[in-house]
Amino acid sequence: MLSSFLSAFAPALEAELRAALDFRLPPPDDYARMLYYHLGWIDEGQPRAVAGKRTRPAITLLCAAASGGDWERALPFAAAVELIHNFSLVHDDIQDDSPLRRGRATVWKLWGKPQAINAGDALFTYAHLAAQRARLRGLDSAAIIEAFQLLDTTGLHLTQGQHHDMAFETRDEVTADEYLQMIEGKTASLIATAAECGALAAGQTPAVRGHYRKFGRHLGLAFQIRDDILGIWGDAALTGKSAATDIVTRKKTLPVLIGLDRDPNLRAAYCPEEQGGASVEMIVSLLEASGAREAAEERERHHTDSALASLAAAQPAGNAGEALHDLTLQLLGRAQ
Repeated sequence: MLSSFLSAFAPALEAELRAALDFRLPPPDDYARMLYYHLGWIDEGQPRAVAGKRTRPAITLLCAAASGGDWERALPFAAAVELIHNFSLVHDDIQDDSPLRRGRATVWKLWGKPQAINAGDALFTYAHLAAQRARLRGLDSAAIIEAFQLLDTTGLHLTQGQHHDMAFETRDEVTADEYLQMIEGKTASLIATAAECGALAAGQTPAVRGHYRKFGRHLGLAFQIRDDILGIWGDAALTGKSAATDIVTRKKTLPVLIGLDRDPNLRAAYCPEEQGGASVEMIVSLLEASGAREAAEERERHHTDSALASLAAAQPAGNAGEALHDLTLQLLGRAQ
């Protein structure tokens, strides 16, 4: 069921994104080439698709269909959500000095940081132009204005979350609650908006939209906490990255922050000055002894259960409702 929806969504979403950006081949200039490249439509100037997973817009479209609407009417909002996501990725790559994304050189690595900033700004602006296209699908001005408010508020939350994430890198003391607030902005806020925009496009009431928003928020928090756990204890063959990476780079993820709060020996071993001395195995052993893994897994379960409860409260209907439930379980590693 889920795969059928995703197969239908993919070409329609790509067409909507390309219409919003007035996609043309060959690219009219280097400015367009940067945007096309990042979105996976060309490879350093040549056509070769390497697009992202488009999970967030899929949530928008499923929420629209599950709440009684025509998912095609939600395509402009889904495209806007995807463009907001990609604006944040371009800027994150600059701030993190990340040379690769999806196995390819990042925009800043190819065109330089000043031009990559321009590319990110352009994607943010195109998100608004994409949302405006909802009038072509029959949505009224009030719904489009509400979508703008959701998207702009989310933009603030994303940048606030990134600000805190970067600030944490130079702080010795970070609490688990501060971390959860950070990922609520950086990860959960856009997923919450993706879900609510779907219900908005379907013409749902504020109460139902609120249930979908809570669903997206808890889904985003559970997803990020699960990613943190897998970053230490995950199977590298399944996650695509070494489980040692987060430890080697001394990332302050939720399990680590819980462990640091509980064990002074771990605190001493995890400080940057000790990176050459404390082995990954030693740090993982200290984390496990502190109960950090179990505590993080309990937080993940709480947000997973809350996401499913909020989704049930929204009363998603039909095959789309089943598919949305299946996608949730898949994202949180509970799929059978």
